[in-house]
Amino acid sequence: MSKFKTKLLPSLREKKRYLIFEIISNEKLAEFKRISNTILQRNQQLIGEIGMSKGGVSILHDCWNEKKQRGIIRVNPKYLNDVKTGLSLIKKIGDRRVIFKTVGVSGVLKKAKQRYLSL
Repeated sequence: MSKFKTKLLPSLREKKRYLIFEIISNEKLAEFKRISNTILQRNQQLIGEIGMSKGGVSILHDCWNEKKQRGIIRVNPKYLNDVKTGLSLIKKIGDRRVIFKTVGVSGVLKKAKQRYLSL
């Protein structure tokens, strides 16, 4: 085992943005797993598997505010508009009609939580 840890320089790290979204529907959605699966499936249909991997799209499960129906998606800045488009194409989750609204974008997760989720 090596004593040395390999650490990437900041210039070599993958950049990321945090996209905050809100779900507008008649009823509150409690099943976050179904929501995240729908988001991932729709974006995979739109940008494909390669785009998903290059974009580093991941939904942060610990950043879901059920009361406000808001969540956070981490994404590469180059694929930010593609993910927004994918969200706007979602019309139903299960049998419920929904509208996805992009609330904001942040470069720092802590600030995103403070401003938009109030966790």
